[in-house]
Amino acid sequence: MSPVPFACALALLLAAPFAMAQTQTAYEGSSYGTGSGKCSGYKMGVQVTVAGGRVDGVFQQEGRPQREFHATAGADGSFKTETQVGGGGTMSVSGAVGPNGGRVLLDGYCRFETALARKP
Repeated sequence: MSPVPFACALALLLAAPFAMAQTQTAYEGSSYGTGSGKCSGYKMGVQVTVAGGRVDGVFQQEGRPQREFHATAGADGSFKTETQVGGGGTMSVSGAVGPNGGRVLLDGYCRFETALARKP
């Protein structure tokens, strides 16, 4: 093999992870809460963007401030983190994303299990 094609092939292999990191996939969904008290009347909207292995999400209960979460996705698309909510509380965030959609579970003062649809 001559050095020129080999060098080109090597350059492509080394650049591939950086090119893939630029790909961004967006998902969205909403669900009603489960749990005690008024949870079943609370509606939560969730938006997730995945770029490379980074998962950035925004969730908002109707009538409440918007909150964010950030996580790293595993090779299987799963992620898990915690984020702050009002009153000094925390919300556990876990889920998974894939080519056709995903799911996210927000578990704190109520439990919101949300199916995510891939945005076009």
